Amino acid sequence: MHRNTLIQVTQNGMGNGSEELGVKLASNYFKLLDAENRLPKIIVFYNAGVKLICEDSPALEGLQNLANKGVSMLACKTCLDHYNLLDKVKVGNVGSMPDIITLQADADKVINL
Repeated sequence: MHRNTLIQVTQNGMGNGSEELGVKLASNYFKLLDAENRLPKIIVFYNAGVKLICEDSPALEGLQNLANKGVSMLACKTCLDHYNLLDKVKVGNVGSMPDIITLQADADKVINL
């Protein structure tokens, strides 16, 4: 079930503190969303959050499963350029900040990770 929910991922993981733990938490979060069929309409990634959709990300499998179930994903091109990751994106589409702003405005609910 896709709810008109937008999840925005702004860091490489979840929470503050250990980045390694944060990435594990994010990976588990996306796997559980998939397993429990709590599917958002879209997930947007910006700032260091774009690292989660790129090759070698531990969260990639869960994100790919969500994408295969119809969850849209959009990553900020400026952020990917900043981290030199534009050619390493493995799931989702690349967009602009105006795209993200429009998606946020259109969502019924926004969840920040």
